[in-house]
Amino acid sequence: MAQTFKVMNEGIIKEFGGYLQKAEKSAATVEKYTRDCRQFLKILNGAPLTKEAVLQYKQHLKMSYTPKSANSKLASINCLFAFLGRHDLKVKPLKLQQKVFCPEERELSRAEYTRLCRAAERRQNERLSLILQTICGTGIRVSELKFITVEAVRRGEAVVSCKTKTRAVFIVKELKQKLLRYAKKQGIQSGMIFVTKTGRAINRSNIWREMKTLCRDANVNPEKVFPHNLRHLFARVFYEIEKDIAKLADILGHSSINTTRIYIISTGREHRRRMERMHLIL
Repeated sequence: MAQTFKVMNEGIIKEFGGYLQKAEKSAATVEKYTRDCRQFLKILNGAPLTKEAVLQYKQHLKMSYTPKSANSKLASINCLFAFLGRHDLKVKPLKLQQKVFCPEERELSRAEYTRLCRAAERRQNERLSLILQTICGTGIRVSELKFITVEAVRRGEAVVSCKTKTRAVFIVKELKQKLLRYAKKQGIQSGMIFVTKTGRAINRSNIWREMKTLCRDANVNPEKVFPHNLRHLFARVFYEIEKDIAKLADILGHSSINTTRIYIISTGREHRRRMERMHLIL
């Protein structure tokens, strides 16, 4: 795009979406970035695209969203500006204070995870129980379940490709046995293990919906129950044992250790207990 570009319109956003697809961004990323840019377009309401307009939008985000959400939206439009060749329009993210501990009401504990799996088994939903155990036992993203194939399980290692990066994911012996037993029972001789009745890869919304049905039976706060929290639990347990954040970043497929650090912050209760063990009050 030319440096003289000064007007935003829907056509530009569609071109931007095509650029992201060619750059091999995930479908979710393309949808998110283009949605954020359409929000910016709506706020502009036909006004010229200037640095002043972008700064006003940044202030609007600051007043209307959490800093994390605002920065996510700013990252989207900054990517658009780079695509347009308008690097002069890019803005800095809002400053975030590093959290010392995470809200306890948002983090899934090992005991709660166990109760969810048991609840799925009581409902005779073996597939859901194994999905929970596979995500929590390997640290993969829910979108990466498609790489858990019969062939990968037999090897004890899945090769996962995500966001142009490839990594090996180990499948421990106990999980390997459970998955192969399930595949045999379902008549799945090759390919993906977790599929719908039509043979397609099971998607995030299906898993999320099924997980939510377990909450009452498992006595777990629904606010804690979503697939990504299983990945967080894997990260925290691994770090408690190994204390190796660089290794954990590799296992999770993170490009930055700063992302991994978010996964392993302790809950408020744990943080309080550690402070009490310091015994600094006379």
